[in-house]
Amino acid sequence: MALAHTLGFPRIGADRELKKALEAYWKGDLDQDALKSVGRQLRANHWQVQQDAGIDLLPVGDFAWYDQVLTHSLTFGVVPERFDSTRNERGLPTLDTLFAMARGATASCCGGEHATAQYAQELTKWFDTNYHYLVPEFSVDQQFKLSWEQLFDEVDEAKALGHNVKPVIIGPLTYLWLGKAKGDDFDKLDLLERLLPVYNEILGRLAGQGVEWVQIDEPILTLDLPQDWKNAFERAYHILQYSPLKKLVATYFSGLQDNLGLAVGLPVQGLHIDAVRAPDQLLHVLDRLPTYKTLSVGLVNGRNVWRCELEPVLAQLQFAQERFGDNLWVSSSCSLLHSPVDLEREDKLDPELKSWLAFAVQKCGEISVLRDALNDPQSPKVQAALAESRAVQASRAESPRIHKAEVQARINAIGAADSQRHTPFAERIEQQRARLKLPAFPTTTIGSFPQTASIRLARQAFKQGKLSANDYTDAMHSEIRHAVQVQERLGLDVLVHGEAERNDMVEYFAEQLDGYAFTRFGWVQSYGSRCVKPAIIYGDLSRPAAMTVDWITYAQGLTDKVMKGMLTGPVTMLMWSFPREDVSRKIQAQQLALALRDEVLDLEAAGIKIVQIDEAAFREGLPLRQAQWQEYLDWAVEAFRLTASGVRDETQIHTHMCYSEFNDVIKAIAAMDADVITIETSRSDMELLEAFKAFDYPNDIGPGVYDIHSPRVPDTAEMVKLMTKAVKRIPAQRLWVNPDCGLKTRAWPETEAALVNMVAAARQLRSQLA
Repeated sequence: MALAHTLGFPRIGADRELKKALEAYWKGDLDQDALKSVGRQLRANHWQVQQDAGIDLLPVGDFAWYDQVLTHSLTFGVVPERFDSTRNERGLPTLDTLFAMARGATASCCGGEHATAQYAQELTKWFDTNYHYLVPEFSVDQQFKLSWEQLFDEVDEAKALGHNVKPVIIGPLTYLWLGKAKGDDFDKLDLLERLLPVYNEILGRLAGQGVEWVQIDEPILTLDLPQDWKNAFERAYHILQYSPLKKLVATYFSGLQDNLGLAVGLPVQGLHIDAVRAPDQLLHVLDRLPTYKTLSVGLVNGRNVWRCELEPVLAQLQFAQERFGDNLWVSSSCSLLHSPVDLEREDKLDPELKSWLAFAVQKCGEISVLRDALNDPQSPKVQAALAESRAVQASRAESPRIHKAEVQARINAIGAADSQRHTPFAERIEQQRARLKLPAFPTTTIGSFPQTASIRLARQAFKQGKLSANDYTDAMHSEIRHAVQVQERLGLDVLVHGEAERNDMVEYFAEQLDGYAFTRFGWVQSYGSRCVKPAIIYGDLSRPAAMTVDWITYAQGLTDKVMKGMLTGPVTMLMWSFPREDVSRKIQAQQLALALRDEVLDLEAAGIKIVQIDEAAFREGLPLRQAQWQEYLDWAVEAFRLTASGVRDETQIHTHMCYSEFNDVIKAIAAMDADVITIETSRSDMELLEAFKAFDYPNDIGPGVYDIHSPRVPDTAEMVKLMTKAVKRIPAQRLWVNPDCGLKTRAWPETEAALVNMVAAARQLRSQLA
């Protein structure tokens, strides 16, 4: 009989219960026992929801207080020395250790009196998703020790509730790959033999708890791996084969390709593949994987919200069943962590649109229906589900709301000149400097300022009809005035309006574009307590009217200093939305670029001298396989340039990018031809600027001098030290001084304190280096 399972389930809760509990704990409003109680209730609810939907094997270990990679670091005892003060009397890490590693330590939380020495670990993207993980830090003398009991406690919880469980752990090679060598230069692979005994210990303890199967996530098998890492897979799993438990190695986000032979030959009992992102690999796996092993096929998309088209998927599974029989499992393509929780809560969605969608709970139902269709294809339940699926797909294909002739005509009319600035950077930057009259090391911020309780309450009241449009505008104008006054008082050079009116950097624009749909409860975790609510692209995209001009021109009218216009770029709008699946990502990016181009030109016409077009997700969109990079980079760069290139030479275009390994895309970033790029570099201690040292990046750059994801306020000397490192890589005359990212998640006191130090750092740099 075929079996249904998931690779993981969203941990935040349908009402973001985990987010709210974490933030209450960090503020001191919730004690640790109460926080742990919230976690237990969420886990129990999520296991029951999956079981009720028909899932046979429930994941355990997918819950994390902040991030699953960080959880594994504590499990293996990979805790940097700077957090030693947060350990308990037995020298073991505590929950406060975990939060200090994630957020940095402050005097009020997670570290106490040694807060200034305890900066957070680096945060970066989980493969090509918008989820972030905490990068493990390895030293040359790294020792591993089982130090964290969370996985075993949760297995006991689930079994006590009567569930059939499948623990989920990150595999040893993926865990090492995700980390960074700190201090002395050494090969991370040298640590493998020290790490494997801890895995053997974990597997042994799980067996002692009555577990039969364990899921070992090795997504790096879908990457271009060096040969020594391929060899290490064989070595590691031949050692682990003698541990108890049946092992399912899970791969996702791309295809195995040249690692196929390696994956099917590992001495494990099962293999999971992502047949959504890499559908072609199913036939190859069917040919190569021994039939005495279990094949888990992920054909329900764990990363998008569209309902599964059941009949063609079922045909693929039936073909696989002919070869694997009862050794076939049905699953999601990847963990459902990347999906919203429950569609049934959406009481405001257009009924037709809602009928096209499935969230995590509904995806569990789709997985179980596919399982049932393999085991009992003629059952009335299965036949009814297949008929409903046919009707939904027909409704979507025939809906008149999807295609717009005028949008398609504009796409067809795009010419090469539309994505070219009038003159090269070296010429236009002189015009911009003469016009802007900024000092050396000009200071600015990335765009947003704290989203206070009063801002959120005003927005909520406006949406509920309790606040008129005029009163809402007045409230936002008041917040903008405050933001401008603070920036002028602190002495910043280029100001922002603070984005008080914006709920989210994508959703705000999506709400004003035709072709987008929105949810009330479609939250997805980005990291820790940070959640986003991606909009859904369902049809052709266009801009009916200006979106930001009134707000920015109001702010510019409050000051004689330069005010930046702030937009989210087309690639980020696409990557941080749930995209269509009936047209290419390139076409969707072009549609967004044309809509945003109109906004850029309207801002310029209104007298705005600098327009920032954020492309935080540019690197995130890069395919996992290098052979596919150039195709993506070509259309992604073109989309940005199409957005930005209509302006005059004297109008300065900025962009911002989040944590990324820039070495991979540095030439493409240069090809975007933004006049100024700001990037997140502080958590990596400016390591990310190595890409700009090896490649002669031609334009201006603002490397972030402090980490906005932590409440910790760095001092001026620390910022000067980071910028001094930057000067060794980038000429001083091309450097800007700014935070790592937007400040919406921070509070005003820490924001002002940090910006005071940042402005002082810029002034010190001017006197020392300019």
